[in-house]
Amino acid sequence: MNDDIRTLVLGVVAVGVGASLGWIARTSLWRRRLRRRQAFFGLPGNSECLLVVNREAGGDSVVHRYDVFALLELSALIKDCGAHAEIVQHDTARQGFGERTEFCLGGPASNRRMGAHLTSLLPGVGVNTDPEPKSDRGAFRIGSEHYRAEPGVAEYVLLARLTAGEGGRPVFLFCGQRAITSQAASRYLARHHEKLARTYGDSSFCLLLKVVNSQAYGPDVVELVADVTRAAREPVPVAPASPSATD
Repeated sequence: MNDDIRTLVLGVVAVGVGASLGWIARTSLWRRRLRRRQAFFGLPGNSECLLVVNREAGGDSVVHRYDVFALLELSALIKDCGAHAEIVQHDTARQGFGERTEFCLGGPASNRRMGAHLTSLLPGVGVNTDPEPKSDRGAFRIGSEHYRAEPGVAEYVLLARLTAGEGGRPVFLFCGQRAITSQAASRYLARHHEKLARTYGDSSFCLLLKVVNSQAYGPDVVELVADVTRAAREPVPVAPASPSATD
């Protein structure tokens, strides 16, 4: 074997070794990112989760179109984890939490399970479900702060990851003031889940998001207002009763 052939063979071997090492490194990185994603969502391979939705006003089993769009966003995340989803209506999901990851969409006025989750897991959050006055409809109270919706201009939504129950699987809440905010929050989660996983790991969190000018931009422009985890998880103190006139 002369020097030219030897050099050619060594070059081919070097290229093959480099390609193999690059493939191994990329595969290792992909697997590490997959494990981090699965841990954040509580979705190991071939696991199952729940997608809990409300019903559109006046409908029997019709899901609001914005909730359908949100489900599509979440379904892509679930598929990337190698997991499977079951879609259930809010008033048929009669089970606890922690055994399976859950994604719950909609406000407490139309989603009974969301109301139960807020009471149990986020006692510091209040949502005005009264139809009148219209300006206060859907307003959030978080601790001592109040957030009113300006339809089409500025609407708020809570995005929360909470762990409870024996199984330790998280519950994700998308509690917004209008239907479009659920899609906005699910899209925010899809875009930022890696950053959220680095920031919070497997800990619980509750973020207040603002959907900006949805009448022009739809669900695409979302601002992070604040991390309200502490205020949302602390029960609001009950004001002492005022003394009666006869005392």
